[in-house]
Amino acid sequence: MKSDTLIALLATEKAGFKLIQGEAEKALTNRDAKECLRLAQELYESDIYQARMFAVLVFGRLAATEKTAYETLRTKVVHDTDWRTQEMLARAFDQYCKDKGYEVCLPAIKEWLGASEANQRRAVSEGLRIWTSRPYFKDHPEVAINLLASLHSDQSEYVRKSAGNALRDISKQHPELVVSELQTWDLKNHEAAFTYKLASKFIHG
Repeated sequence: MKSDTLIALLATEKAGFKLIQGEAEKALTNRDAKECLRLAQELYESDIYQARMFAVLVFGRLAATEKTAYETLRTKVVHDTDWRTQEMLARAFDQYCKDKGYEVCLPAIKEWLGASEANQRRAVSEGLRIWTSRPYFKDHPEVAINLLASLHSDQSEYVRKSAGNALRDISKQHPELVVSELQTWDLKNHEAAFTYKLASKFIHG
């Protein structure tokens, strides 16, 4: 399928991303890695957000073995202004961690959580949900909580909302660990109080 034809097909997806995901899977099955990378690079330059969503999913599948794909996610996609593309970035980063191994990816996770770009920080917080259902974090929930807690007073409400909701998810199975972390927060801080309200939802009511 030619790029223009593929973009036109992808553009028909107006809600959700099943079509986009399906076409990404077809490309990854029928083409080698280098061909997929070139296709994703071409489609990411499109003004059609569905084409960029497709590209980001492909980058995510290639990121563990193709450095260019990972670097594109890290340095380019994080600046995309379309929220739907950012949802795909979260999925792509989780795919990268899954393929490399979550424990192996701890340095990358910490790097992204400390990045200056809010989309990059949020991609980690959102992408790995539910954190304690992921290998390594399932056995080390305290590590997941500590990493997410680093965002509790983040300057971006977008990021704090994701982190608070992710901590809320974990509190279902590990309430005592989440409570222990929440007790260390300064709730006089507006940002921390915002995240606390989300994170403590299942603990206090």
